[in-house]
Amino acid sequence: MAEGTLAEAMRVMEGQLLAGDPGTAWSRAAIDSRQVKGKELFFALPGEQTDGHRFVADALARGAAAAVVDEPVERPDRGGLIKVGDAFGALHSLTRYVRQRLPENLVGVTGSAGKTTTKELLARMLRQRFRAAGSPGNLNNLYGFPLALLSMPEETEWMVAEMGMSTPGELSQVSRLGRPDAVVLTNVRAAHLEFFGGVREIGDAKGEILDGLRGDGLVIANADDPEVMRIAARHSGPVVTFALEGEADHRACEIEMLSEGGTHFTWRVRGEDVDVRLPLLGTYNVENFLAAAACASELGVSREAIAEAAQGAVAEQWRGQIHRSRGATIVDDSYNSNPTALEAALKSARELPGKRYWAILGAMLELGDSSTRFHQELGARAVDEGFSTVLGVGEEARALVESVRKSGGEGEWFASADEVAPVAAARLESGDVVLVKGSRGIGLEAAVEYLLGVEN
Repeated sequence: MAEGTLAEAMRVMEGQLLAGDPGTAWSRAAIDSRQVKGKELFFALPGEQTDGHRFVADALARGAAAAVVDEPVERPDRGGLIKVGDAFGALHSLTRYVRQRLPENLVGVTGSAGKTTTKELLARMLRQRFRAAGSPGNLNNLYGFPLALLSMPEETEWMVAEMGMSTPGELSQVSRLGRPDAVVLTNVRAAHLEFFGGVREIGDAKGEILDGLRGDGLVIANADDPEVMRIAARHSGPVVTFALEGEADHRACEIEMLSEGGTHFTWRVRGEDVDVRLPLLGTYNVENFLAAAACASELGVSREAIAEAAQGAVAEQWRGQIHRSRGATIVDDSYNSNPTALEAALKSARELPGKRYWAILGAMLELGDSSTRFHQELGARAVDEGFSTVLGVGEEARALVESVRKSGGEGEWFASADEVAPVAAARLESGDVVLVKGSRGIGLEAAVEYLLGVEN
């Protein structure tokens, strides 16, 4: 992992060592004392609910090499203490310093949907030839990306880093920290509209990933997405495209949905066909495959090795996982939601074999003034796709349930995941296909856990 001495870190962060031995070694970084395993630099950062300075003693007791603080704290009995002017800025300074040597190369992945799955697929593919690692979980913002980079093994040849944003200017800073050698643009969709004027503004913010890309770096772009192509047109270096529908360098043809939830298709690369079996649900994951495969192929991984890597892919937690309970199929896509992603999930779940189709749909958050309209449209779409019942969860989902009823379906509204879970469990029957999807803030994974805990 990224490592050094307290003296080195103190110099880079322009800090003062108040306690501890300057020769003490550190490895990795943490901003949550509960995540400390030993030897980390613990950065005491302010948060919405609490302040990291309150947990300095806990972090050091758990084995952190030192705490980095910008406010007075009690001198620790053990471990080091580095005083800096700004702990958040110090974390970024250390990240920039480590990035000079680690990793050797970096791919940044961004988009409104599919970032994590694309990242995991690409890391799998690159490991077929290189010492490659993906950023853990969804550590993708100005707090998470530094932690991800500082956790990379020293010998990493390619790091695949998810890069996200929720406000203008954020992704530019993340990209400049990471200085990617290649970037993957999955899509630009209606998400985070609470902070943006429209999809074009979201595209402008996603395009900030180019700010840290080297001039001759590689861009992998979704040719089916006009906003992505508008972003890619700004780049003077190589641009390679992928598409499900339009013309592109990398395409998927003859897509077949498999009964167990995966897909079988032909990957067409500049006239050459490769047979692919992807054990992930839906055409949207075929699109994620194309994004990852286009990048891995351009970076030198053989097409056969890419197809082999794809065959061993596993759905990430809460992202299209398929569970069985009491003879029913439960599609757990509860990690997050936006209008385009929900529409794709409805279509994909409907392609699974079943007798009855219904859904637990949580509110789609951060849609701003467009929230009611999007929820109404998706309620009607659920009925059109053949979902007989929709259980809506969260305040914004009231409009979705009302739309389901107006469209001829059965709709019922619930305030929380805890409220909907027992009602859903009571109606679960053998042969059902149940889609569970909602924004992160709704926490619908709790409903899935309840359904799976019911006696089979």
